[in-house]
Amino acid sequence: MFSAATYVERRKKLCARLTERGEKGLLLFPGNASSPMNYTDNAYPFRQDSSFLYFFGHDHEGLTGVIDLDSGESWYFDQGFSMDDIIWSGAMATPEELAARCGADKYGSENTLSHMVSEARKKQRPIHILPVYRADTRMRLVQLLDCGVMEVNNFISTPFIKEVVALRSIKSIEEVMEIEQALETSYAMYANALSAARPGASERQIASILQSTLALAGSRASFTPICTGRGQILHNHDYTHMLHSGDLLLIDSGAESDNHYASDITRTFPVAGTFTDQQRDVYSIVLAAQEAAISQCAPDVPFIDCHMTAATTIASGLRDLGILKGNVEDIVNAGAHALFFPHGLGHMLGLDVHDMEGLGEDFVGYDETITRSEQFGLRGLRLARKLERGFVVTVEPGCYFIPALMDQWESEGTCKEFINFDTAKQFSEFGGIRIEDDIYISRDGHRVLGQQIPKTIAGIEGRMHACSQRMFQNR
Repeated sequence: MFSAATYVERRKKLCARLTERGEKGLLLFPGNASSPMNYTDNAYPFRQDSSFLYFFGHDHEGLTGVIDLDSGESWYFDQGFSMDDIIWSGAMATPEELAARCGADKYGSENTLSHMVSEARKKQRPIHILPVYRADTRMRLVQLLDCGVMEVNNFISTPFIKEVVALRSIKSIEEVMEIEQALETSYAMYANALSAARPGASERQIASILQSTLALAGSRASFTPICTGRGQILHNHDYTHMLHSGDLLLIDSGAESDNHYASDITRTFPVAGTFTDQQRDVYSIVLAAQEAAISQCAPDVPFIDCHMTAATTIASGLRDLGILKGNVEDIVNAGAHALFFPHGLGHMLGLDVHDMEGLGEDFVGYDETITRSEQFGLRGLRLARKLERGFVVTVEPGCYFIPALMDQWESEGTCKEFINFDTAKQFSEFGGIRIEDDIYISRDGHRVLGQQIPKTIAGIEGRMHACSQRMFQNR
């Protein structure tokens, strides 16, 4: 946890912002419960709700936070513990001690919480919740609010969502330090994976190295790692294939810091240690797109502009390879490049790897100045609004050759005036390339966070050569 003062300040800011909007009543922050795998005592690894973590800090089940907008007081509610809990899990701090650690004004039991909410309902005081993404949380709220399952949605508060997003979007120095701690683990993950990537290795071997590095660091994955020789499958979590000479290995992975802040890095390596000419050409395009987009990142720059810079760079490069044809501006306006770059450039990063996506992606990445496009590829852009100082975002362009998608576009004649399908089909076995880094938006521009993992062609090939030399010497 951070200091109690950090959580007190966050709650005060939220309370002040909402009362300025004229909001009254109670803000509820239900923490997550344990989630059984196949029976009650065999649970999935626990992960606390991120908004609860942000405002109350505690990282165990059975908790609820409440902010009273009218009095300004914050409450910490704990289900408490029994002697059986102590026997199986060890001694625990008292609710009073836990409330003090997060700076809550008052604390109470589940019965106190139920009475508080019941009294608020009787007095017709507004009760505000954030969007509910877990069924067990919804059922708990059904009991607490004495309402129907779908009636829970009536308590979801748009002003509450917007102010939480506004606060969580701007990262403090201590939050950035947490992300950089996670990135230290990411660096080790990639160093270890790179040492093992060679023809004859399996995707599962490389994925297990990522997971063991996380475990040794006392961390865990911020999302299920992608580790694949078939990078054209954007979220490929199937590790059943062997790696062969000529394959590209795409790894998209991240770690969590001690306080659950995420990292998110992608690199694409030639399994044989050296890029083929075809791979070198496409990799150079993606790297140029990423560097151009990163260079543009600064306060007040719409992130959609960074995306379009990457799209234009990719379109230009693919035109030079004869895959696309025509005027680059026309290619991009028509969305023809999206056949090969079908996703958005990046997203917010913080306590969630897609930060605050559970609150509603459009609340996080869009505002009254910009609405989501309906164009294929561009509609997948998670973040489009102007960047602000304190944002942490990912920048992750890619280029993929997806046979089924290419066949569909050709059969439908989609963007046929801009695509040389015969040339594109020569890349049907290519796979995909994505390069991703985490970017802090500073006062005057940006900073790439973390120790830099090789991403230039010379840097990657040099590191892989060094790894293979060490492996040979150790035989």
